[in-house]
This record gives sequence, structure tokens and C-alpha cells, in this order.
Amino acid sequence: MTSDATVAALTRRIEELEAESEIRRLQARYMFLCDTPNPEFGVRDDAHRIDLIMELYSEDAVWEGVGEYYDGQFGRAEGAAAIREHFERFWSEEQAPALVLNAHYLTSEQIHVDGHEATGQWIHVQPWLFSDGKALLRSSRLNNSFRKVSGTWKITRTRTENVFVAPLAPGWASDYPSTSVLMKP
Repeated sequence: MTSDATVAALTRRIEELEAESEIRRLQARYMFLCDTPNPEFGVRDDAHRIDLIMELYSEDAVWEGVGEYYDGQFGRAEGAAAIREHFERFWSEEQAPALVLNAHYLTSEQIHVDGHEATGQWIHVQPWLFSDGKALLRSSRLNNSFRKVSGTWKITRTRTENVFVAPLAPGWASDYPSTSVLMKP
């Protein structure tokens, strides 16, 4: 292999590794922003949280729940405005009982980069605790797409399918904060 070909091959490999790393951080930040209480320092309220989440999406993105459990629960939102409305419904102040704890744990990651486009698959598990004491453990498969837009990776599709939902015993989590200070600079 010539020195120019070697440099070109190494450059492609580095670009792919950097893309994987940026996509991993993008997906993790999305999950972080969806956690309750919100762990990212400086998020003032749910409206601000939604603004930050929307910065992660492309204008033409799609968010959808698929499969027999999620089709009816989440449906499909096409475009940034529809995705924003989806999140606004989820974090509306009208939720009763209120969600007091929700944390996303990502595993089984696979990221596939093809130039300025990529896909990623994960399994995530998340405990939910509500103000009335009810609790559940939910697991979903994620099959997401990404695109580099003006030098920044954006989510172009969030696609989630239920793996299981299991009730948790009341009071399973006894100690949890109402806010997080961990990420404070």
C-alpha cells in the first residue's frame, strides 16, 4: 500500500471511530435528558429540557414506537414540530400520577457508520416510579438513524420497540433525589 493510500485508509478509520464516539455521546445525552429527575445541570424546567432534546434531532426526523405494545402507546411523529409535540404531551403538567423517577440504562450497542449516515441499535432498561407509589421496569430495543448535518451528528430516526414491561413492588426505590447536582460544573 502506498503512503498516500495508507494515510487515506487511516483517515477513514479515524473518521469512522470519531463518528461512532459522537453518535454514542448523542444517544447517551438524549437518554440523559429523558431521565427524571433530570441529571443535566442547568436545565430549568421541562420546556427547557424539550428544547435541548430538539437540538439533537434533524428537522426531518421521525420518532416512532413500533410493535404490538408501542404502536398504540407512542405512535409516529414525523418532523421536528411533531416530535416536539410528542415530548410536550409526555412532559405536560397534567400527568397524574406524576413521574418521580425514570432512568435509562443502555446496553448491547451496535453503531454502523456509512460516511455521513449511521444507524445504531441498543437495548435499554428503565425503571419508572410514580407519585402514587406504582412502579415498573421497562425494556425496549432501539433502532435509530443519524446523519451529519453541517458538521454535527443529529438523530434522524428514533425507533423503539417493547421487549417487556414488569411491575415493581411499591417502595422498591426508597431513596432518590428530587434534582441532580452531579453534573454541576
